[in-house]
Amino acid sequence: MQTAYTLKLAHINDTHSHFEPSRIQFNIEHHNKSFELYSHTGGYARLQYQVKQARLAAQQNQQEFLFLHAGDSFQGTLYFNQFKGAANAHLLSMMTPDAMVLGNHEIDAGNGPVKEFIQATNFPILAGNMDLSREQKGKVAPLCGEPRLYDYDPVNHIAKPLIRSFHDRQLAIVGITLDQMKEIARPDADVHFIDAIATTRNTVQSLKKQGIHHIIVLSHLGLQQDRILAQEVEGISLIVGGHTHTLQGDFRKLGRSNLTYGERVNETPIVHAGLHAETLGLANIEFDASGKVTRLLGNNNFMLDEQFLLQSPQDVDEDDYEQIRSILTDHPGILWDEEDVAIRYAIGSQYRPAIDALEHQILAFVPKTLQHSRLPSKHLPHGSEISPWVSKSMYHEAREVSADIDFALHNAGGVRHSLEQGKISVADIIGRVLPFELPLVRYQIQGCYLIEAIESAINAATNNGVIGTGAGSFPYTYGLKYHYDGRQPIGSRLQQLQILDKLHPANHDIHNQELVWKPIETHHYYVGVSSSYTASGKEGYQALLQSCWQKDIQDINLAAAFMQFARKKEVIDQPLAPQLSYISQHS
Repeated sequence: MQTAYTLKLAHINDTHSHFEPSRIQFNIEHHNKSFELYSHTGGYARLQYQVKQARLAAQQNQQEFLFLHAGDSFQGTLYFNQFKGAANAHLLSMMTPDAMVLGNHEIDAGNGPVKEFIQATNFPILAGNMDLSREQKGKVAPLCGEPRLYDYDPVNHIAKPLIRSFHDRQLAIVGITLDQMKEIARPDADVHFIDAIATTRNTVQSLKKQGIHHIIVLSHLGLQQDRILAQEVEGISLIVGGHTHTLQGDFRKLGRSNLTYGERVNETPIVHAGLHAETLGLANIEFDASGKVTRLLGNNNFMLDEQFLLQSPQDVDEDDYEQIRSILTDHPGILWDEEDVAIRYAIGSQYRPAIDALEHQILAFVPKTLQHSRLPSKHLPHGSEISPWVSKSMYHEAREVSADIDFALHNAGGVRHSLEQGKISVADIIGRVLPFELPLVRYQIQGCYLIEAIESAINAATNNGVIGTGAGSFPYTYGLKYHYDGRQPIGSRLQQLQILDKLHPANHDIHNQELVWKPIETHHYYVGVSSSYTASGKEGYQALLQSCWQKDIQDINLAAAFMQFARKKEVIDQPLAPQLSYISQHS
């Protein structure tokens, strides 16, 4: 009988269609000099090369091997905008993961794209708390009964586990995704997501009764919820997670974060692997016969260009370059740029030509980088610099269609990246900054509900005394400005909410300091424009569902509005005048 059960694990999460290497910057201090290092990391060809190497090493060392994806392959880049889930299905199938859990972005457009993705892949898709038992018969894209989908078992109240042989035992992989899915995605109305903790607990207990003690939870809950899951549910061997884009590992020497890789909660290790296919988690793990992890050695690994750019205010010589290369070589979280030829060829021949065409369509010029941060911070006390411009573009382009619009309101999570200095192309906008194809919606709402929606969204974004769904709900506006004080009781934190005087001309601009701001009147009615996601009441915006009416704006979506606005303006200037002030609950 074996006493040690070994596993080599490779894992990724939140890859978001980043098929090609991503630009990256490290800040390094060495011999009293400061360096900025610029390189590229990751991408599917580099991932595949390293996964193949890890699989081969496991065979040579008589280890079991698993390659797991913890959800959110959809959205993120022009590749998704152009090819939807088909490119993800093709390239991930070439990489042959052992399992992937459904993330929230897989369900952004309902169940139809999920069905297409499952049918186009060759690996198991796990969603153990996704209840399909009430799907309507005869619907266009039913998921119930898909052979590679491991969903919820409503009879036994458990997740359907993926069972594998594991040395002389069996190992179970249980996929658990967000039970708040209807708050942050758009699943079909007849699909329900069961409590993540209760489902996991029931499943683990069921597996234990069957004599299966080696249990991996493949989770798309986020690090904090994974910690709660580990604390609340006994008997989980290991959690492989995603959703919060958490980079574990000690990267302080590179000017990055320092979070324990494989941190333990209630004796259960938790591993996450960052975002955007930038890093690959690799771990050697030993379990005892009862399923407990007795040893875990590993790290997240950047996969960097062999040649990198090094800059310093104090100049850089050849000796500096070689010393910095030695620091990288000696770092436990650095691999290099070897690529899998087949993946590289598939991207270059089948998908890259369409992207090249979009990168040559120039929209405007940005004289200074406009930073994106979902929440206000010490560095950016008024939050994102680009999100107000997005709201302004929504406002102006929507007013071309309907002049009755008083304000624009958008959530921070709909903007995905900063807008870099220089020429901006169609590819920059729909591939990076605004990758979600979200229609615009006009709506009429009473002032009291507008106040409620904005405070609720901020509370949800910042967890100021409420259980939120993440920082993506933080509101950015145009034609509205507000002051929020999180130290006040819930319901009275929005100290001021003002609207730009609608009597002024349609071409008014907040840069003009002579314009008049008026307090929102609780009983007055106003007309706003938001994305369909925000207007549907997601992530703290439930009060928008109290609108008197909502009407789609035809033939224009979020990204199109910004691109039309940018073409007219030609130059996207410095950050707009602040439209919000924010005080944290803990200030």
